[in-house]
Amino acid sequence: MRIECGLCAIRDWQTSDEAALIAVANNRNVWRNLHHRFPHPYTQADAEFWFSLLAAMPEPTHWAIEVDGIAIGGVGVDLGEGIFAKSAQFGYWLGEQYWGRGIMTAAVRAASEYALNRFGLVRLEAPVFAWNAASMRVLEKAGFEREGLLRKSVLKDCQLIDQVLYALVR
Repeated sequence: MRIECGLCAIRDWQTSDEAALIAVANNRNVWRNLHHRFPHPYTQADAEFWFSLLAAMPEPTHWAIEVDGIAIGGVGVDLGEGIFAKSAQFGYWLGEQYWGRGIMTAAVRAASEYALNRFGLVRLEAPVFAWNAASMRVLEKAGFEREGLLRKSVLKDCQLIDQVLYALVR
């Protein structure tokens, strides 16, 4: 899969992305805004584990964000099951040196549209840590709407914080 987004492209991860992945993922400021499954420090062993997870997927649901031929971040969905089969958790991250350029907004727009269509989804949910105003702006620019505040729902970086729930609904 490859989608051209203007400022970037969304494409399948490749094992040749390993060095680029480690270079942008091994950053505390990136880690600080992500789910606990995203490790810090980010090592070669973490990258190898990630690529083994991708290889085991029947169909990719997580993709690389590429600029100038280099993987600089990721975007993807965790598909719901059972009664949540028409919903997915939507997430994304970008190497810090690429923040503030509009890349993530372009990637979120393209990946969310692709995921909704490809997997027959009606809803994408994207919880954001309350301290991450830039991520909230990305979601709003991409058409997601703020639905609520999940008070004291996350323990991250030794702080108990709120999450703001955004969703894109068809």
